[in-house]
Amino acid sequence: MEKLENTLLSLKNITKEYFGVPALNDVSFDIRQGEIHGLVGENGAGKSTLIKTIAGAIKATKGEIYFEGEKLELQSPIDAIKKGIGVVYQEFNLFPNLTVYENIFFGIEIKSKSTLLNRKEMIEKSKECIAQLGFDFDVTQQVKNLSTAYQQIVEIAKCINHNIKLIIMDEPSAPLTETEVVEMFKVVRRLNDKGVTVIYISHKLNEILELTDRISVLRDGKYITTINTCDTDENELIKHMVGRNINDIYPEKELSNGDVVLQCKNIASNRVHDVSFELHKGEVLGFGGLVGAGRTELMRLVFGADSKDSGEIWINQKKAVIKSPTDAIENGIGLIPEDRKLHGLVLNKSIYLNCLLPSLKNYSKNIFKFIDFKQSKIDIDKYYKQLKVKAQGQDQLVLNLSGGNQQKVVLEKWILKNCDILILDEPTRGIDIGAKQEIYQLIKDLVKAGKSIIVISSEMPELIGVSHRILVMHEGKISGELQGNKISQEAIMELAS
Repeated sequence: MEKLENTLLSLKNITKEYFGVPALNDVSFDIRQGEIHGLVGENGAGKSTLIKTIAGAIKATKGEIYFEGEKLELQSPIDAIKKGIGVVYQEFNLFPNLTVYENIFFGIEIKSKSTLLNRKEMIEKSKECIAQLGFDFDVTQQVKNLSTAYQQIVEIAKCINHNIKLIIMDEPSAPLTETEVVEMFKVVRRLNDKGVTVIYISHKLNEILELTDRISVLRDGKYITTINTCDTDENELIKHMVGRNINDIYPEKELSNGDVVLQCKNIASNRVHDVSFELHKGEVLGFGGLVGAGRTELMRLVFGADSKDSGEIWINQKKAVIKSPTDAIENGIGLIPEDRKLHGLVLNKSIYLNCLLPSLKNYSKNIFKFIDFKQSKIDIDKYYKQLKVKAQGQDQLVLNLSGGNQQKVVLEKWILKNCDILILDEPTRGIDIGAKQEIYQLIKDLVKAGKSIIVISSEMPELIGVSHRILVMHEGKISGELQGNKISQEAIMELAS
């Protein structure tokens, strides 16, 4: 549709403070009716705080929001929905044990004259919502049985069912495969063609540049600029986001010829089939492959998070018995999982406690087994500063950190544990370009110090940029090995498919 010039949403001097610290500082810009508007910035830039303010989930310390020319006075997200503002968050707000149509109509159920639920009408209207997005699937099935991509469609259908005029999408592509992202783009454009204005938030700048009409940039809680997408490129966006040029994202690699520190022999389970590989000291070993190829499943077997059916694990030429994550940690293996919130962190606990948990034994060596809080705080503070965690201090709850800073806390706890072998599963998913560069440099520093690292990544430039060698998996097996000048995206895809 033709983009209109009139303003739909206007933010005026929005400031949000937590304990006197501004998460947003005097932010003002407009969203035009009928556009797809990109919102970018590093982790901690204020994007999440801003969208929660627009959606009525939090209240600004000062400033005003105008929607369709009227001042918004929101007491809750329900008020925002009634006004026509919907949000699809990165973590879905769905009830997994309810059906698709029950989720779509939750809170606005259709009832018959006898006050009983009119399930037939809700099912039909749910089908219509799904069809508007270009899909056709059974709306009577439970949401937990849907793929991630279809769960996202249900989230969007909930918004459509409320007749929204503005939809805010927070990192919508983060959990999706490349194929699913293409389909999601079609959904966004289809919505936009029907007159829905879209605010699209993503760390993947290629998506922002492909999909949007204009882009606004936040940095350190402040509004920096708004640019027409056709007038900018990735380098300029990065410069606005981080305040500097980032020319070399990946640090130079130094090839390792160290001894074998980890040897896996004929590892097998229902998802992994007879996999053998070696990891050398001071090496970054990359694992490539399509989603579902068995990479994460293999590493969970190595870490003892899942039970293997057969196979052996040798560490420094000695056979290791690893039946649990505790066994793996005792053998010097750490795992940064794919889902940091579900498996990597205790969200309602502090940064300090999250970092301390794997290392409790290290700080309770005295005869009474009392924890040395003083020394542990000193050590944690050292890595807290090294990783540039943006927080109010070690006592801040991890729940209140941005995604990138949560990831840094997961890294911090394993660096504190001083593991010799570190497995990083999608280490920069949902993380901004500046934080990515810091993590890549950290990987280099760790291997330079003699640590050995396994990296699983679905972002091929990242996989190629950090790895000395790459093993590619397909249907639970290793389909090939690449190193040196044989490493390329084409070669990885050929082995992966």
